[in-house]
Amino acid sequence: MAAIPALLVEAFADQPLQGNGAAVVLLDQPASAQWMQGLAGSFKQSETAFLHRESTGHWRLRWFTPTCEVELCGHATLAATIALAHWGLLTPGQSLQLATRSGALQVGLDNATAHVGHLVLPSSGLIPLEVPQALQATLGLPIERYWDSPLGYRVALLAAEAPLAALENPAALLQGPERMGLVLMQPLIGHAPELMGGPCDYQLRFFAPGLGIEEDPVTGSAHALVAPWWMQQLQRSQVRGWQASARRGGMLCESVGPGLVRLTGAAQLLWDGQINASGAGCEPLDWQQVVRL
Repeated sequence: MAAIPALLVEAFADQPLQGNGAAVVLLDQPASAQWMQGLAGSFKQSETAFLHRESTGHWRLRWFTPTCEVELCGHATLAATIALAHWGLLTPGQSLQLATRSGALQVGLDNATAHVGHLVLPSSGLIPLEVPQALQATLGLPIERYWDSPLGYRVALLAAEAPLAALENPAALLQGPERMGLVLMQPLIGHAPELMGGPCDYQLRFFAPGLGIEEDPVTGSAHALVAPWWMQQLQRSQVRGWQASARRGGMLCESVGPGLVRLTGAAQLLWDGQINASGAGCEPLDWQQVVRL
């Protein structure tokens, strides 16, 4: 395995140098988890996506942060979709399924351009909990509602006037379950960012120091988790979500069935190259065991 194609894609970004960066690596045979983890640590993106196409034509996809493999990653899935288009393996208007640790995910490209893609993610629902006073004290902001989720993320609703965008990164102070993923969200009222033909309805920020991510710039899995709640509040089948990080970005979120949300967003190709794959190894059995079709 030499000269393996690799890209860096900025996902959910309308312009370059925004959104959430993800490296995408195209394998010609299944690589070992140890090698993929090491490469993800070298890339130092919030996630690195690894694609492999079997002889049957089925695509498999895995995601690694700099410190661990994760079950689900929206922005790196969008990045993988855009990468497939760049490599001539997916055309505008076409869709396909990627086998992942979270099951088969449907992805596709906009009918007119290879820079706008969509993906359908599972939305596991929110589980109401009492507001933790310790978290409220850590943030220095009142929390209106608070939830757990099967995804492992905790979610806190802040008032519209709370200074979410200006909040200093609290990741180093997070303790307990919030360390594995904390979504802070609020409604957008007044001068909301424009995205895909309309103003955004809500915004959020996402912190996951327990996964090696101090703050994730634009988080598809977080939007897929909370968008149905906003749809219910606004009594609409689609909403626009914004992420108020330093690299800002957003997506159109649509309900496409029970427990399923389609995210649509633009992406930018930052660099295109190859990597030296010396020592990659080959573990096809490992891929078949942990990546479900």
